[in-house]
Amino acid sequence: MGMVAPFKYMLELFQYSFFVNALLAGILASIVCGIIGSFIVVKKISFISGSIAHSSFGGIGLAYFLGWNPVLSAFIFAILSALSIGVVSRKNKKQEDTIIGAVWAIGMAIGLFFIYLTPGYSSDLFSYLFGNILLVSNFDILLMVILNVFIIGSVVLFFRWFVSLIFDEEFSRVNGIKTFSIYLFLLSLIAMSVIVLMKSVGIILVIALLTLPAATAQLLSRKFVNIIYLAIIFSLIFNIVGLIVSFYLNIPSGPIIIFVAAIFYLIAWFTKLKK
Repeated sequence: MGMVAPFKYMLELFQYSFFVNALLAGILASIVCGIIGSFIVVKKISFISGSIAHSSFGGIGLAYFLGWNPVLSAFIFAILSALSIGVVSRKNKKQEDTIIGAVWAIGMAIGLFFIYLTPGYSSDLFSYLFGNILLVSNFDILLMVILNVFIIGSVVLFFRWFVSLIFDEEFSRVNGIKTFSIYLFLLSLIAMSVIVLMKSVGIILVIALLTLPAATAQLLSRKFVNIIYLAIIFSLIFNIVGLIVSFYLNIPSGPIIIFVAAIFYLIAWFTKLKK
């Protein structure tokens, strides 16, 4: 009976729509996180991804000030930031780090500026910053499904080009592949992934969820396809554990998810170090 009671209680959670939405959000986030995160880790563009994520906060601040939907506004900011970073950094490669840092800071500054100008207190702002998967709405699920379909379809369709870009960009360029266009498209997919993950871990922690599962997978496998599959599995584990713990302790899911992901990564790293 002692083992049955907790299991029965877990099943009862599925009668709550918010828990079902949270579980769906975790699954959708895990798929995107595993796929796009693998490209980010192998290509070593975590700093760029972090800049895209944090700059989207400008869209959230503007949305609160104008009364718009924060998710859609953040989506627009993320896409514009991704394209801006891609274009400007490629035109001025020597100043790439400065440009990325500037976009990061400007986006955050815009968000803080408009939030300061917005009267009243926004109770759900914290969830956009640090994530709370239990607060995912039906609209969030719909948007995540649409973005998942587009991201997965794009990766399947352009997989050869993406792989060629991340492993040997110079060779790809010599062979006639339009690497600049592919690079901009990859950054746009990263921007979309940020929006998918925003409600799970928040824009402050999204870069950690995009990199830790894939980085853990990379420690366990050298084959890129296997890294993607493992990253998806790890992301799913982290999201589900974060969901359950945040529900029982009534705390935001973001920090818990990242904490679990960090523990898994350290275990994998120490295990490999001892071999």
